[in-house]
Parts: sequence; C-alpha cells; structure tokens
Amino acid sequence: MVEILWILLLSAILVVIVLKVFPVKRVIVYEYQRGLRYRSGHYISTLGPGLYWVFPIFSTIVTIDVRPESITISGQDVISADGVTLKVSLAAEFQVADPNVAVNKTANFRTGLYLSLQMALREIVGRERIDAILENRAGFGAKLMEISSKKASEYGLKLISADVKDIMFPGEMKKAFAQVVRAQKEGQAALERARGETSALRSLANAARMMDGNPNLLHLRALQALEVSSGNTLMLGLPNGTVPILKQGEKSAIPPSKERDKGEG
Repeated sequence: MVEILWILLLSAILVVIVLKVFPVKRVIVYEYQRGLRYRSGHYISTLGPGLYWVFPIFSTIVTIDVRPESITISGQDVISADGVTLKVSLAAEFQVADPNVAVNKTANFRTGLYLSLQMALREIVGRERIDAILENRAGFGAKLMEISSKKASEYGLKLISADVKDIMFPGEMKKAFAQVVRAQKEGQAALERARGETSALRSLANAARMMDGNPNLLHLRALQALEVSSGNTLMLGLPNGTVPILKQGEKSAIPPSKERDKGEG
C-alpha cells in the first residue's frame, strides 16, 4: 500500500515537472473565427469554434476573423476612353472563405484585394466613353464583381459586393453637363407648351366647325357665358335687331325717354 502511494506521489511530481517544463496553453476559437493549427511551424489543419489545449513548444493555434469586412477605394484618377479624367471611388464587401490560403498563401490579402479592385476599376472605366459611364453607372458593380471575384478567390476570399460610390468630374465638365441638362429641360418645356397650344387650337377648330353646322350653338354658348359672368350686358343679333339681355337686378341700358316713346308708339 505504501509503495502504491509512493508511485502515485512520484507520478504527480513528474506531471508537475512536465507541465512546468512543457506548459499547456488553452485556446478558445470563437464562432466568428477559425483556428489555424501549426506544429513545428507547419500548417496542420483548420479548426472550427471550440476550446483547444496545445503545447506551445510543439504546436500553436492562430485565429483569424471570418466575418464580412468592408474596403473602400476613394479618389482614383481614371481616364475614360475619350480622354476625360475622372475621380472614381468604390466600396466592396468581402469575407475570408479559406483561412489557409488567406494566411499561408498571401502576405496581405487585404492589400491584394485592394489592388485587384483598383485595377479592375481602371480597366472598366478606361474602356467606356463618358456618356456610357453616366448612363450605365449602376452596371459597374456587376462588372467589378465579374472581374474581381476570381482574383479574390485566389487570396482565399469571397467577394460579396462591389459598387461605385461616386464619380467626380473636373470643374469645366460639371459646367458643360449642367448646360446640357438645362438645355434638355428647356426643350422639354417648349415641347409641352407646343403640345398645349396645338391641343387648344384643335379644340377651337372643332368648336368652329360645330357652330358652322348649327348656328344656335353660338347663342347657347353666349347664354352660358352670361350665366357665369357678372355686371356684363350681352347683345344678341336677332332678325328684328339687337336686344340687350340683362341679368336680374341690372338696370336697362335704354334711356327712360326712349322707352316711353316706344310705349306711346
């Protein structure tokens, strides 16, 4: 019995000595991370979230964040196909898809992606004329994704989105575009005025044709105008002469003396 206790005691002392000489390290890989296990400097495997124990002398675990990240490229001077210098900025979103490639195969995957997007932007804008750039600005994102996605995968990354944030023109180009827009708006306004005048003339012509075919329409229209008017005297041409039509409450336009003469006659 005593011998067994001595063996257990010696074993415990030996374990303590080993742990002192070769300490064990606890490593936690969180849900948003992946762990790269190395043994004697060589990559062994990629670890998922969890708790791991390693001997730092022999092996180590390096964690890498795999959450989506944003990258911005601002103020790039780019020359279009017709020789206009533009300042173009874009924003992209990516995440680490293969930690082994992103860390072990690339010195700096963020810098690599930045340069890839920059070159793709220059390539796209350099092939287009200024008018096409303005008309198809929304389509640049799809072209950037198409060109840059393959290069991003070589860095162990997944390109989620890429869009043009802003396109800035030189001062003289801004004035020229403002003049073009103003001319377009003035032309549209003139066109609308011409359409309105044409419609009004067409309505008048139709009314004239209707009155030529039925002269009584003219008198009916006059009576309608008298109904909505105020303080006006309307003279109608009748076979026996013109007769004033007075609205209720208005005085006669014929002098009293003439009215008496007509009565005596």
